[in-house]
Amino acid sequence: MSNARAGELPVWARPLETLSESEWESLCDGCGRCCVHKLEDEDTGELFFTNIACRQLDLSSLRCRVYGERQQRVPDCIDLRSAGPEAYAWLPGTCAYRRRAAGQPLPSWHPLLTGSDEAMRKAGIAVAGRVISEDDMQPDAWEEHVVRWIS
Repeated sequence: MSNARAGELPVWARPLETLSESEWESLCDGCGRCCVHKLEDEDTGELFFTNIACRQLDLSSLRCRVYGERQQRVPDCIDLRSAGPEAYAWLPGTCAYRRRAAGQPLPSWHPLLTGSDEAMRKAGIAVAGRVISEDDMQPDAWEEHVVRWIS
């Protein structure tokens, strides 16, 4: 599945800081986990994922409805490329950005390796069908929606 020219490493093997905008975007597997809300334990700093998705996430396609203007429309949405590796700790362990920043390979189900998102979905990585919109939540009920995703 590599578009690399002869002698050039494929996108998924190159350092993140060397990638073009389109190469950077291609690393996203489209699982939607970055768009679910997380809760942080104030005492320990431990991060907990919830099954509560950002209101801008299309729950079936797992794509942001306002991707081009997400930082303006969702103030706590982080531009990963600008934020850099120190911001990747809140991403799931399966995330290509987090894995590549840590020098780890892509998971075997990643769409760049398989050519489609079917293997990712079969591996239980995608959140489609397993999340609800934050618009459907009461603010005081979020702790009841902590989940443990496959990592």
